[in-house]
Amino acid sequence: MHEHILNVKVGEGIQSTLDRAARVMEKLERGEEPAPYFAVGFSDMGQMLAVFTPRRWELLAALRAGGPMSIAELARQVGRDYKNVHNDVDKLSAWMAVEKDAQGRVHAPYAEIVLDVHLPERRAA
Repeated sequence: MHEHILNVKVGEGIQSTLDRAARVMEKLERGEEPAPYFAVGFSDMGQMLAVFTPRRWELLAALRAGGPMSIAELARQVGRDYKNVHNDVDKLSAWMAVEKDAQGRVHAPYAEIVLDVHLPERRAA
């Protein structure tokens, strides 16, 4: 299991993403190996909070503490219905926060999830 950081970006403009990609390309052209970077982006806080709900944060914490486990075991550990936990794991998997191993057990592969929120530009008066 790798111990990387998942960067959750809210409201970041496309230019920041393009600039980051350009810096990676420059390093590759110089023969350097860029540091791994894993990120997901949301247009606004509402969109991010629809994915990373308090119950889903609870699942991530349980997976970090308990390591890889079946969805049934995860549901037992957090005291929730299997179907609801399964749906939450599917949503977190779609956003890269949870992965399945070769045995079908789920785990939270990131040592940290860093939330970066960009507030909207201030409009001129």
